[in-house]
Amino acid sequence: MLIKNSNEIPSSEITPKGVYMNRRKFLARVSAAGTVLVAGGSLLELMSPTTMTLAGNKLGGVVKGPFNTDEQQTSFKDVTHYNNFYEFGTGKEEPAKNAQNFKTSPWTVSVEGLVKKSRKFDFDEIMRMAPLEERAYRHRCVEGWSIVVPWIGYSLNTLIKKVEPLGKAKFVQFESLFDPKVMPVARTAGIPFPYLEGLRMDEALHPLTLLCVGMYGESLPNQDGAPVRLVVPWKYGFKSIKSIVKITFVENQPPTAWNLENPHEYGFYSNVNPNVDHPRWSQATERRLGEFTLFSRRKTLMFNGYADQVAGLYAGMDLRKYF
Repeated sequence: MLIKNSNEIPSSEITPKGVYMNRRKFLARVSAAGTVLVAGGSLLELMSPTTMTLAGNKLGGVVKGPFNTDEQQTSFKDVTHYNNFYEFGTGKEEPAKNAQNFKTSPWTVSVEGLVKKSRKFDFDEIMRMAPLEERAYRHRCVEGWSIVVPWIGYSLNTLIKKVEPLGKAKFVQFESLFDPKVMPVARTAGIPFPYLEGLRMDEALHPLTLLCVGMYGESLPNQDGAPVRLVVPWKYGFKSIKSIVKITFVENQPPTAWNLENPHEYGFYSNVNPNVDHPRWSQATERRLGEFTLFSRRKTLMFNGYADQVAGLYAGMDLRKYF
């Protein structure tokens, strides 16, 4: 019998973690019942990927993408256990606990509005749409902490081009899944649901804007926005909407969740800007998650360090007015 070194095994031959765990569950149920008909279900139903959670599966064929920072990456543990995801709780540690049973397969993203080809994409189509790229982006949250994460995905403009937006489409609105049955704590979150976000069309088309399906070599954990989210690295973190189910192309600036809740504190654009403070705290400095020394605060960079790529989008705009 030939035994391969683990480094010699192609990633395509490695059983994904979710499939392996689902197979063990299936075998346990068959053993207990002594038949392929367990609790009224067929063998095919038990083996179906629709019963699996996709989080944690190894992603193969990922190539190095553009715009990578060479800064030290934040630890996987910190990024997956300190989250803003109000559907699963307002405490930073709550989403990791409360999202464990969140089922992300099957999953579809509906694309509609001012486009020639409105349609629904299932998750398999999204995964096959373009080569997956790893992009180590800085990510800055409005509360003053930042992270560096090796996100995996491809530019959102790949999907946009497939649906052919009409000339009247000036903005893109995004909507997260909201299911009160699996997100009961959202009732006390204090913001409207479903969670809505939006970008101007040129922002959505910018190659930095990432349609993200993974991080750290694996598919997204539930608490980090599985199975598909945005990453817009020059904006504050709440603009990078999680668990997307709908994308709508519209003519006028769309409502967004935090702007609806408190427009005085959360503007539509929400570009990282050290010169525009949040009404309750300074945005001039930030703390990298995982760094807790006395001198660990660092200066916030304009557009989170991506000014060379995106400053031209806002030429001539008053960034204090359009914050």
